[in-house]
Amino acid sequence: MGVSVDEFLQSLDELPGVRTNHGGEWIGIKVHGKGFGYLWEQTETVGLKATIEEQIALVTERPEVFEVQFTAGRFGWVVVHLDKIDAEELFELTAEAWCLTAPKQLVADFEATHPLGQKVQSG
Repeated sequence: MGVSVDEFLQSLDELPGVRTNHGGEWIGIKVHGKGFGYLWEQTETVGLKATIEEQIALVTERPEVFEVQFTAGRFGWVVVHLDKIDAEELFELTAEAWCLTAPKQLVADFEATHPLGQKVQSG
Protein backbone atom coordinates (compact mmCIF):
# COMPACT_ATOMS: atom_id res chain seq x y z
CA MET A 1 0.00 0.00 0.00
CA GLY A 2 1.13 3.52 -0.64
CA VAL A 3 1.70 5.57 -3.76
CA SER A 4 4.90 7.42 -4.61
CA VAL A 5 4.91 10.97 -5.89
CA ASP A 6 6.13 9.71 -9.27
CA GLU A 7 3.36 7.08 -9.45
CA PHE A 8 0.76 9.73 -8.69
CA LEU A 9 2.12 12.06 -11.37
CA GLN A 10 2.16 9.21 -13.91
CA SER A 11 -1.48 8.39 -13.14
CA LEU A 12 -2.48 11.88 -14.25
CA ASP A 13 -1.63 10.86 -17.82
CA GLU A 14 -4.84 8.79 -17.86
CA LEU A 15 -6.97 11.93 -17.48
CA PRO A 16 -7.38 14.00 -20.67
CA GLY A 17 -6.32 17.63 -20.72
CA VAL A 18 -4.42 17.62 -17.42
CA ARG A 19 -1.58 20.09 -17.00
CA THR A 20 0.70 20.60 -14.03
CA ASN A 21 2.56 23.70 -12.99
CA HIS A 22 4.96 24.45 -10.17
CA GLY A 23 3.66 26.99 -7.67
CA GLY A 24 6.58 27.16 -5.28
CA GLU A 25 6.28 24.42 -2.69
CA TRP A 26 3.50 22.62 -4.56
CA ILE A 27 2.51 21.45 -8.02
CA GLY A 28 -0.87 22.66 -9.26
CA ILE A 29 -3.00 20.16 -11.20
CA LYS A 30 -5.47 21.60 -13.69
CA VAL A 31 -7.78 20.66 -16.52
CA HIS A 32 -8.57 23.35 -19.08
CA GLY A 33 -7.03 25.96 -16.79
CA LYS A 34 -9.14 25.05 -13.74
CA GLY A 35 -7.55 23.53 -10.66
CA PHE A 36 -8.69 20.24 -9.16
CA GLY A 37 -5.62 19.21 -7.20
CA TYR A 38 -2.31 20.13 -5.63
CA LEU A 39 0.72 17.98 -4.87
CA TRP A 40 3.19 18.71 -2.08
CA GLU A 41 6.23 16.59 -2.87
CA GLN A 42 7.99 17.38 0.42
CA THR A 43 5.14 16.03 2.57
CA GLU A 44 4.00 13.44 0.00
CA THR A 45 0.43 14.67 0.18
CA VAL A 46 -2.15 15.60 -2.43
CA GLY A 47 -5.05 18.01 -2.06
CA LEU A 48 -8.06 17.02 -4.17
CA LYS A 49 -11.37 18.68 -4.93
CA ALA A 50 -14.43 16.77 -3.70
CA THR A 51 -18.00 17.40 -2.76
CA ILE A 52 -18.46 18.49 0.82
CA GLU A 53 -20.32 15.24 1.53
CA GLU A 54 -17.42 13.19 0.17
CA GLN A 55 -14.91 15.27 2.14
CA ILE A 56 -16.79 14.64 5.40
CA ALA A 57 -17.20 10.92 4.68
CA LEU A 58 -13.53 10.36 3.82
CA VAL A 59 -12.18 12.25 6.82
CA THR A 60 -14.66 10.63 9.22
CA GLU A 61 -13.99 7.09 7.98
CA ARG A 62 -10.19 7.26 7.77
CA PRO A 63 -8.65 10.31 9.47
CA GLU A 64 -5.22 8.69 9.26
CA VAL A 65 -5.42 8.90 5.45
CA PHE A 66 -7.52 12.04 4.83
CA GLU A 67 -7.65 15.55 6.28
CA VAL A 68 -9.95 18.47 5.65
CA GLN A 69 -8.04 21.04 3.60
CA PHE A 70 -10.71 23.72 3.13
CA THR A 71 -14.16 24.28 1.70
CA ALA A 72 -15.04 26.63 -1.13
CA GLY A 73 -18.65 27.02 -2.18
CA ARG A 74 -20.11 23.56 -2.69
CA PHE A 75 -16.71 21.83 -2.69
CA GLY A 76 -14.64 20.40 0.12
CA TRP A 77 -10.97 19.86 -0.56
CA VAL A 78 -9.29 16.83 1.00
CA VAL A 79 -5.62 16.21 1.82
CA VAL A 80 -4.58 12.64 0.99
CA HIS A 81 -1.48 11.04 2.53
CA LEU A 82 0.12 9.14 -0.35
CA ASP A 83 1.83 6.57 1.86
CA LYS A 84 -1.51 5.44 3.32
CA ILE A 85 -3.63 4.88 0.20
CA ASP A 86 -3.53 2.39 -2.64
CA ALA A 87 -3.12 3.44 -6.25
CA GLU A 88 -6.60 2.39 -7.39
CA GLU A 89 -8.44 4.34 -4.69
CA LEU A 90 -6.22 7.39 -5.24
CA PHE A 91 -6.88 7.32 -8.98
CA GLU A 92 -10.64 7.07 -8.39
CA LEU A 93 -10.53 10.11 -6.09
CA THR A 94 -8.35 12.01 -8.56
CA ALA A 95 -10.70 11.12 -11.42
CA GLU A 96 -13.68 12.29 -9.36
CA ALA A 97 -11.92 15.62 -8.70
CA TRP A 98 -11.17 15.87 -12.43
CA CYS A 99 -14.82 15.11 -13.30
CA LEU A 100 -15.99 17.91 -10.98
CA THR A 101 -13.79 20.34 -12.92
CA ALA A 102 -13.43 19.22 -16.55
CA PRO A 103 -15.79 20.34 -19.32
CA LYS A 104 -18.88 18.11 -19.58
CA GLN A 105 -18.00 16.72 -23.03
CA LEU A 106 -14.51 15.75 -21.88
CA VAL A 107 -16.03 13.95 -18.88
CA ALA A 108 -18.55 12.17 -21.12
CA ASP A 109 -15.78 11.03 -23.48
CA PHE A 110 -13.70 9.77 -20.53
CA GLU A 111 -16.63 7.89 -19.03
CA ALA A 112 -17.37 6.28 -22.40
CA THR A 113 -13.83 5.07 -23.04
CA HIS A 114 -11.87 4.64 -19.77
CA PRO A 115 -12.35 1.43 -17.75
CA LEU A 116 -13.03 3.47 -14.60
CA GLY A 117 -15.72 5.47 -16.38
CA GLN A 118 -17.31 2.33 -17.74
CA LYS A 119 -17.30 0.81 -14.24
CA VAL A 120 -19.12 3.90 -12.92
CA GLN A 121 -21.71 3.75 -15.71
CA SER A 122 -22.54 0.07 -15.15
CA GLY A 123 -22.49 0.29 -11.34
